[in-house]
Parts: sequence; structure tokens; C-alpha cells
Amino acid sequence: MPLTDPAPTLLHEGRTRLVAVSNRLPIALARAPGGRWTVKPGAGGLVTALVPVLRHRGGIWIGWSGLTGEEPDLPDLTSASRKVGYRLDMVHLTGEEQRLFYHGFANEVIWPLFHDLQTRCNFQPEYWYQYLAVNRKFAGAVADTSRPGDYVWIHDYHLMGVAQALKTLGVERQTGFFLHIPFPPVDIFLKLPWREQILQGLLDYDLIGFQTMRDRRNFVHCIQHIAPEARVHGRGAVVSLAIGSRQVRVGGFPISIDYEWFAAKAGSRQVADRAWYLHEELPDRQIILGVDRLDYTKGIPQRLEAFRTALARYPELHGKVTLVQVVVPSREGIPEYQALKARIEQMVGEINGRFTRGGWIPIQYLYRSLSQEELLAYYRAAEIALVTPLKDGMNLVAKEFCACSLEESGVLILSEFAGAAAELQRGALLVNPHDIEGVAATIRDAVQMPAAERTGRMRRLRETVRRHTIFRWVDSFLQAAFARKLTDFPALDRVHQEYVPEISLEAPADASGPTMATSPGQTGP
Repeated sequence: MPLTDPAPTLLHEGRTRLVAVSNRLPIALARAPGGRWTVKPGAGGLVTALVPVLRHRGGIWIGWSGLTGEEPDLPDLTSASRKVGYRLDMVHLTGEEQRLFYHGFANEVIWPLFHDLQTRCNFQPEYWYQYLAVNRKFAGAVADTSRPGDYVWIHDYHLMGVAQALKTLGVERQTGFFLHIPFPPVDIFLKLPWREQILQGLLDYDLIGFQTMRDRRNFVHCIQHIAPEARVHGRGAVVSLAIGSRQVRVGGFPISIDYEWFAAKAGSRQVADRAWYLHEELPDRQIILGVDRLDYTKGIPQRLEAFRTALARYPELHGKVTLVQVVVPSREGIPEYQALKARIEQMVGEINGRFTRGGWIPIQYLYRSLSQEELLAYYRAAEIALVTPLKDGMNLVAKEFCACSLEESGVLILSEFAGAAAELQRGALLVNPHDIEGVAATIRDAVQMPAAERTGRMRRLRETVRRHTIFRWVDSFLQAAFARKLTDFPALDRVHQEYVPEISLEAPADASGPTMATSPGQTGP
């Protein structure tokens, strides 16, 4: 959509570098035999999106390594930076900072509150003070690493106060912020004890990006609640928010996937063979697929209850469908997540115990991470994807399923509370995940949907995902930020790497430390 006001001019003429800032670096650190550190490039949508702008263009990525500052030795990322083609700048967090900032404020306050689950919040004052301190630490890293004229793009709910901290330090930078999770409506946001401080911190960014127009609208309503004089100017995807002499640009930028990559990989011989074997194991039935990280926002128990209701109410489904529910482990040491895992497993056992008959088990439950090839094979094999989070910023599983549905015969059942629903509503079957009977009826409708309708819906879905890729997302944000796009960042040399191998970093032979995998592309606790 057209922008109604021009993007700001650069602070300085000449080459502009992009400085990406996220809670985690786009690498995975692990100990190799002999005590050496190994570094593997991370995966995920954010890495895919930003690497073309960073690699061999003077780009910088600032983030936490996942290690604590108390480690006996911390890896030097100089050689890793040379390998990946952009500078990696590590922020060190102590164990106390990790506990109070990351596990505390980020994931016991902001994560549940922004997903409309305020009863799960733990509003501890010490969490807030540590959140401010860590945001100041990240701002210090930005000040030390960047230079005037760079564009600093900060990501997600962990770092909402970095721009304000930069200004407190007297550091002038152009800054943009993108929130990967939803922004809550005003009546929920107001429950946050530090609501005004959070909003004031966000207003210190030059551009604030949200996943959907609904999120942008919620943010504007919250601003107008604390500042009734605030006015919105312009129309389209990006508008200007004026408060006194301060003007901030606010936009909706729905994130996406690399459609061509998913479609090509799904069409490979290896994935096609795996998909064929999956159907050989489940003959004469439709595969319903659920893929989720273990988290209470994903609505897995409600989904299982809806599937139980569908089997009870529609016996014609017996023997005709199998729900493959994949749950990726997450925060296994947290009691609440342990309880959620136990509840899911109990429900799977109850449903299978009630409905299983000779040659048919209703649910296949997998509690583990899938390899890339496995996941794509399940996308390719599934006739129906059941994507029913209670609330999600976007939910890329829905888009990945569409990209991999090469036969265009799949059906997407999608929660109306996922950010992706705004883009995919013309082809998906939208449901309220709290409406158990409604979801059950939609499962039956999807199973019985005529082939022509399936094809028509999936074609519309795939065309939407094909047109709105992760690279278009980057372009739209950068154009709104300072009238640039991906192709405006010329490479400093002609080196181009499609694959970055594992990198070994020397460390003392007696060193020991944890294994940490980090992936900024996966938003979540």
C-alpha cells in the first residue's frame, strides 16, 4: 500500500550500514570435544530476511549469545564474523540478568500480557528494573558498535526500551523497532504497572512496526489513552502519530517466509519420498497436522478437545483421519510447561484409548524437534493443517504449509486470532479456538470438502504467500524507515555464500560450559 508521508532522510550522506539488534544472536554456540567452541549459523525467518542486507555490506548483528558472563571463557566471534560475512557483536548477560530480565519481565510479564493472558502475569518490580538495566546494556553495545548514519533496527518485546536508553546516553541514531508478537488492546495493556514507561520508550523510535493493522490500532488507542492530544495523520500501511512536537511513524508490516525456498525444497525427491512413506503408514485416511512449540498460547489442549468432540459427534470420521500432533520442546524446566506437557499427553492417551480400533489410532503424538526434511514432508503429506493458537503475532506454520502444498489440495484451518488470518482469510477456514464445537464442525467440513473447493482455496492461499514474501517484508520496512530496499545495499565485494559451515573457535582445553542454540527467527519464550 502507498505511504502517505515520505520516509525521513538519512542523518549523514554516504554508505548506510544496517545494525540489527535482537535478544539473541543468529548463531548457535556449543562445546566441541577438547573444549573448543563451535558456532553454527542460526535458522528462522528473521535470519533469512536480514542476512541479504548484512552479508558483505558492512552489516552488524548485536545480541546475547545465550551464555552468561560468568563463563570461564567466552568465545571470540571475530573468525565467525568473517565466515558469516557480517559482524557479530555479543552482549553478555549475567545469570541474575537472565533470570530477571529474560525469564522474568520478558516471559512472565510481556509474553502473557501481549497474548491477552494477563492472569498468567507476574508483575514483580525487580523484573522491571532489570529489564531497564539490560536495555541500557544493549544500548551501550549499539553506541559502541554503530556510527552516525547507520540504521539501527531493533527487534521484539525484549528490547522495547533501547531507543530511549540511546537518547539517555546522548547517542543520536535513526532507529526502527519491530514487534514480532501481538500488541494487546487497551483494556488489557492498561493492567501493566509500567504502561506509560513502555509507551514512552516506544515513542523514542523513529518507526514502529507491527504484524497487523489490528496491532497498530491497539497501540494507537493505548497512546491516545495516556495522551488524548495524540493525533494520527495519513492513510495506508504507515501513518504518522503526532504528540506535541514529537512525530513517530507507525506501520503494519506482516512478516512472511521465503516462499520459493519452501516450494522448491518441498518438491525435492527426498521430501517427496518421505511424504509418500508417511501416507503408506497411514493408508486410506487424511492426515490432519498440528505443529507447535510447547507453549500455552498455542491452544493445543483446546485443539485436542475439539478433535475429541469431532470424533464423538461425527463417527463417519473414524478410520478416515489421523491427527499428527508435533510438539517441539520448550522451557522444559519450568513447572507450568511441565504441567502443560503432562496435560497434552493425558488428553492424547484418553482420546486414543476411547476411539482406537483395529488398524486405526486417531492421534500420532510426537514430542520432539523435527529435522528440516521431516517437517517439509509432513507439510507435503498433510491434507489438513490445524493451526489454532489462542493468539499469535503471525504464525508462519500456516504460510509454510501453504507453500509446501504443491498439489494444491490441502485445507488450512486457521485461528482468527493468528496474525496470519488477516492475509489468509480468503482461502483458510477461520475458527475461534475457544469454540470447541465450532472447530469440531470445521474439521468435519474440511475432511468432506470437495476437491474443486480445496483447489480453489489453496490456490488463493499460495498466491498470497508467494506475493508477500519475507523479502517484501524487509523491503517494506526499509522503505518506510529511510526510503531504501534490499537492492540498495550493494555488496562490499563479490563474495557470496549460500551455505555457512560449522565454525570452530579455540578455547582452553579445560574449559566447560553449556550448549546453547539460539534462533532469532523463532519468536517466543
